[in-house]
Amino acid sequence: MNAHDPLPDAFVDALRAAAPSAVIDRRVPLARLTTMRVGGPADLLVTVAAPEAVAAVVGVARAHGVPVTVLGGGSNVLVSDEGIRGVTLRIHGGDIRLEDASGVRADAGVTINGLVRWLAGRGLAGLERWAGTPGTVGGAICGNAHFQGRLISEHVRSVRVLSPSGHVEEVPVDAMAFGYDRSRVQHSGEVVLSVLFAVTPGAAPEDLRDAARTSLAFRKRTQPLHQASAGCIFQNPADDAPLPAGVPRSAGALIDRAGLKGAHQGSAAVSTLHANFIVVAPGASAADVRALVERCQGAVAESTGVRLTEEVVYLGEWPSPVRRPDDHGSRPTPTNESER
Repeated sequence: MNAHDPLPDAFVDALRAAAPSAVIDRRVPLARLTTMRVGGPADLLVTVAAPEAVAAVVGVARAHGVPVTVLGGGSNVLVSDEGIRGVTLRIHGGDIRLEDASGVRADAGVTINGLVRWLAGRGLAGLERWAGTPGTVGGAICGNAHFQGRLISEHVRSVRVLSPSGHVEEVPVDAMAFGYDRSRVQHSGEVVLSVLFAVTPGAAPEDLRDAARTSLAFRKRTQPLHQASAGCIFQNPADDAPLPAGVPRSAGALIDRAGLKGAHQGSAAVSTLHANFIVVAPGASAADVRALVERCQGAVAESTGVRLTEEVVYLGEWPSPVRRPDDHGSRPTPTNESER
């Protein structure tokens, strides 16, 4: 079938039969489901919570040759103004449960903030400083979320994934190919279903809540959390990348050095608080944001010789090649894991 054509009612009926708990809607504007607040509609938005429903929806879509793009919390992504063809699978919600004395399993659609609150209330330490991290567990694993030099993978014991062939596999952390902004699911066509986190029992809940509040306060001081953005737009330069004298290994510092802090493109702007954030006002388009991203890349390359790599992931139809999840090896019926 042509993914640009309206998806037939028979396909939607098959989805409803396979995943009765799914909420299915046609031509849903995706701007309201992303933290950047821009982007066009989904041909078909399917919202699920349980891992079993995720597997059922993906299985039906693959059987019908319909592409699937996975969306969770909607951070760290930029949806094109043309929207997303095929099925946009929004994994939202789910369960958290104690698997053993030092292990907690969270479904992929659980928010990181929700997980932090759950753990703190039970005196389970380890993730409290991740308070304020936008997005979901699945997205944090896909992009190996980072904060103050630490990686979320440092707290992971294993990841349960749905393989391209439809099998469920428990993958130990050392087989996840984690790195800075990197995990194997970016290349494998797998979908994260749940994650087993390592925790330490016996902490005082109020101490954990204090640590979480401190972390959130730091983010509020240093990041434009009060404005719509996708989070950090660029990766920080690699450890072996040459930098100008006196410039820290920071994408924001390089953009500032290039003179683009506060720069505007339409209704999109480089944040004056943190130059690695692009913030938008009402009326902004995805095209505005992308043009500003490319402007920052060009200015930094010209002034410092450093080529910034995007951390933000582009979803949907774009007029020329951009970084997409399916550049990381999605299979013939791609399942794009981008739910941060």
